[in-house]
Amino acid sequence: MPDGIDVVRPYGDTTGDGMVQLSFTLPVPPGPRAEGAALQLAGKMGIAPAMVVHSHGIGGGGGGGAAFTFFVVYGPVRHLVDLAAVQVEERAYPLLSPGEVDGAIRAGLHRQLVVLGACIGTDAHTVGIDAILNIKGFAGEKGLEYHREMRVANLGAQVTVPELVARARAERADAVLVSQVVTQRDAHLRNTRELAAAFREAMGEARPLLVVGGPRFDPAMAAELGVDRVFGRGTTPGEVASYLVHALIGSRRPDTPAPEDP
Repeated sequence: MPDGIDVVRPYGDTTGDGMVQLSFTLPVPPGPRAEGAALQLAGKMGIAPAMVVHSHGIGGGGGGGAAFTFFVVYGPVRHLVDLAAVQVEERAYPLLSPGEVDGAIRAGLHRQLVVLGACIGTDAHTVGIDAILNIKGFAGEKGLEYHREMRVANLGAQVTVPELVARARAERADAVLVSQVVTQRDAHLRNTRELAAAFREAMGEARPLLVVGGPRFDPAMAAELGVDRVFGRGTTPGEVASYLVHALIGSRRPDTPAPEDP
């Protein structure tokens, strides 16, 4: 984006043409009536004139036909985006290398930093928590288990909140990381509030750092949910490790980082 530009429009074929592409499903069997319904909806959303560039039936209807139709529509919108009014949760700490993370922990704590991770409630999707904790990591970065100065316990899936609180007390955890992928009826928000309330009641101000993450979380909701940090989709192990150092030890980079493993 060129310097000094605060207002932008979507880009499709040419700069500033306002073209957007949108996909959705309607509970209507495929056909001309369904496409007309899709164009009507697009028009009400401000996409005009809209084109149906793709559609196909999905789901089983009576007599073996499709009961729903999936659409991709394309067209211009008149709306502008004011970049000066965009509010996001900015990262307020530096990204540290693995050696810097270990050096900061060793210098600041003089012991290993204890981290517990889990998926709580009925959530059985461990891909997210595994990507952050397991040594194989994610996006080319090794997980927290790689760090010599961290003691990491991955409790896996469907851990109850009371079990997590009890384990955190027993392990004297410095941080508890929770992944939530199941989001139907805002289950991730409900579970996170339950988590925060349970730790607050059981441990008060002595509770560990509470960090949650998942694809449907808004990072700006940490205070509202009662946790210390919320991470969204695409978070890497390095971001989490750097945050733990920032929150538990301080953002000062160590003068002598720990050596990297070969």
